[in-house]
Amino acid sequence: MKTNTVPKGDLSMALDCIRAGKIVLVYDFDDRERETDMTIASEFITSGVLTRMRNDAGGLVCTTTPGRTAEELGLPFLSDVFWNNREKYPLLGMMAPNDIPYDNTKSSFGVTINHRETYTGITDRDRALTITEYVKIIFGDAPAEDKIKDLGRYFRAPGHVHLLNTTSKLLKTRRGHTELCTALMYMAGVKPSATICEMLGDDGTSNSKERAMDYSRKNGMPFVTGEQISEAWETFLMETGTDV
Repeated sequence: MKTNTVPKGDLSMALDCIRAGKIVLVYDFDDRERETDMTIASEFITSGVLTRMRNDAGGLVCTTTPGRTAEELGLPFLSDVFWNNREKYPLLGMMAPNDIPYDNTKSSFGVTINHRETYTGITDRDRALTITEYVKIIFGDAPAEDKIKDLGRYFRAPGHVHLLNTTSKLLKTRRGHTELCTALMYMAGVKPSATICEMLGDDGTSNSKERAMDYSRKNGMPFVTGEQISEAWETFLMETGTDV
């Protein structure tokens, strides 16, 4: 008999898979989006991983940036870009995302980018190049001003990779997939950027929790929930003193 209970050991397995450059499945909350995302550490993205996300998940491929890093490098929330240009383009102000039914924040969407060595930017190979090179720069050892110059030198915007910025105080002010998956990266000890993609169904809706869990069993992928991640995150913060 199939069960809807998520095994507790899946979180430990998920962290091991992340360190090994593998995909894990993350469900948020029953009272939020009620969606499952495929996620992988952005530093391990390949064109093959993106092909699988595109075929087996089917949602929007996005790459997360820790809020403090985004702020340091001048990578804004897209809603702020729109809001700050509302005098010139009044419609942008009118379209402010202040009525998201599952979220009290302004959404985590940042700018979109392509690496300058890509062609159209949308192919799996192009997006893999954009994501991996982006991560190399933002988590490199160079001073912030040099990283900013390199981002301008090697990337153009808009593009086909959607960046997502986490909110400050990770998982305190927002508990979306952006924050949940980034928290997993911190706990796994990899570069704290996740590439994520929602799992959609063939009936025009998102995959149910049950269908996503069935996929995880058939494909040997750990399935973890927002509750599991949030609980582990609190312990991680206390034990490590991490401040993000």
